[in-house]
Amino acid sequence: MRSTRNLILYREFEDGKLFYDITWIMEHYLDAYYNKEDVEALFYECLGHLTELAQSHGFTGNLWHNYIAFLLVNHENAYSRACELRGAAEGSVSRIAVHDFAVIKDVFDFDMELLCGYFEADCAADILDYRGTDTGGKLFNRRIRDRIRALCSHLEEAADAAAFAGAVTAFYREFGVGKLGLHKAFRVAEGARIAPISNIAHVRLDDLVGYDLAKKKLIANTEAFVSGKAANNCLLYGDAGTGKSTSVKAIANQYYDRGLRLIELYKHQFQDLNEVIGRIKNRNYKFIIYMDDLSFEEFEIEYKYLKAVIEGGLEKKPDNVLIYATSNRRHLIRENYSDKEEIREDMHTSDTVQEKLSLYARFGVTIYFGAPDKKEFQRIVTELAARCQISMEEEELLAEANKWELSHGGLSGRTAQQFIDYLLGVQ
Repeated sequence: MRSTRNLILYREFEDGKLFYDITWIMEHYLDAYYNKEDVEALFYECLGHLTELAQSHGFTGNLWHNYIAFLLVNHENAYSRACELRGAAEGSVSRIAVHDFAVIKDVFDFDMELLCGYFEADCAADILDYRGTDTGGKLFNRRIRDRIRALCSHLEEAADAAAFAGAVTAFYREFGVGKLGLHKAFRVAEGARIAPISNIAHVRLDDLVGYDLAKKKLIANTEAFVSGKAANNCLLYGDAGTGKSTSVKAIANQYYDRGLRLIELYKHQFQDLNEVIGRIKNRNYKFIIYMDDLSFEEFEIEYKYLKAVIEGGLEKKPDNVLIYATSNRRHLIRENYSDKEEIREDMHTSDTVQEKLSLYARFGVTIYFGAPDKKEFQRIVTELAARCQISMEEEELLAEANKWELSHGGLSGRTAQQFIDYLLGVQ
């Protein structure tokens, strides 16, 4: 068996201590130089970690195989990044990667029954044919779990290192690599770290009743973006509860398979925006940096920093990054009538107005989401009720909906959805 010390690209796995502990045991468990009791204790510790991973990530079958597949899909290196969404890389990096895959295949194929038998582990059958609960796990959703399981099966069928490499490369080409490949949406954590969001709402634009022109405009801009054509930063503005945020989430779901990823950023994190963009600008994905409910009071000056990052700084914004924002305010920054008065302390009042409009002007596409009128609200309620199979006469349904909206925020898509959720809860 080749030693994992000979790996070149596939080194320093994230949370990879388990990998190196088990491969060390494989190499040294028969070595009389080491105390068998100490090696045995390490082996059982490793089995415990494998079991924890199985439960949190939804592994089944051979846990060692599942774990290696998990490491491979998450390891970002020169080869995996070159392959993501494009296919096999050419040249020396490809030959170096095949060398690594030959080493990894050796440890992948190692018969774990030998270790279980040597250390008299009576749980060998459970480790090699694990059967967990049918959940996506605490850390991963079912879609990601199933993709890792499928890769594991392909690796088990690989006859040689070339076939092993082909299975991993095919995965990179179809789904990408690492957290950016597996996940749809992310948040910015401390230190400008991009952290995945495991469970994003599985909404589609078709789930949003009405707003056909708004959705068409949003789709056109996003379609151009993911197709590599010129596209604009986009501002979705209008009344509360009209589906602005839902539309952005739906776009992330609709275009995920074409390499679109969503990164949520809050106002207090604008200072991290340059660093976030620096981490994603050379990746083979398209990124929408999403700012929800964006607005500024007069005393808040973060918008000036945002203006420079969007357009106006020395460094050009990468072609694979757009900014989508939602707001209840069209111009984003609070305006006062005093801004337009002739006589004020500011001698150049028009400059004051232009300063406050300049952020809004950096969004090339603006899409309005207005509150529905009574007739449109009733249509939304009726359609949502039909989708959810609410068993109620239409006349009674609309009468109850009218009562609900009067005491729950007025006419909006959100109010309609809350009313339907209420009916589902009491039925």
